[in-house]
Amino acid sequence: MKISHVVWDWNGTLLHDNDIVLAAVNEVFVELGGTVITWPAWQAAYTRPMRVSYENVLARLLNEEEWAQVDKLYHDRYDALLAEALLADGTQDVLEQLAESGRTQSLLSMWFHDRLTPTIDEFGLTSHFTRIDGLVAEVGGGSKADSLTRHLEAQNLDPANVVLIGDVVDDAEAAKAAGATSILVTTGAMSRPALEATGMPVTSSIQEAVALLD
Repeated sequence: MKISHVVWDWNGTLLHDNDIVLAAVNEVFVELGGTVITWPAWQAAYTRPMRVSYENVLARLLNEEEWAQVDKLYHDRYDALLAEALLADGTQDVLEQLAESGRTQSLLSMWFHDRLTPTIDEFGLTSHFTRIDGLVAEVGGGSKADSLTRHLEAQNLDPANVVLIGDVVDDAEAAKAAGATSILVTTGAMSRPALEATGMPVTSSIQEAVALLD
């Protein structure tokens, strides 16, 4: 790949937060009258928009008030457990390796911007990125496509020279919509078969992902 810029996803890609994600979604399911599920079950249910993921598990539709409640319950629990999350193995080395290769890097997440930026700073990663964008809406769970387009335009980047590295199908779809390419990793919320169905390269780690750029 002739790539000059890498856009990183955060949750499930650079941040290994699967355990706290599962704890947070199970808090939601119990509160709404469901039962706890396993990580493979959540991977199987995971889709965009996120609302559909919860509806699939609960086997019913959610109205707007319920969806706002789900979103708040999830993020309150997630935030309470955030200190337990760790960076993906080798994150610092991978980011430094990319910088040494002459490529620039930025980060785009569908997690709330005002929570995202201080977290990245606490991990000492802010200086690696030319731009960091998170969700500015009050309720999350939407598609990443429009956000990626704005993210690239804000940096005057040619999408043809950009790869988005993420862990869910929405990352691949967002990259395609923006005119960029993508590489997916199996470290996050979706199973390998689901990722492979996009037709994009799928790897087991961020190290394997960046190796495809050389």
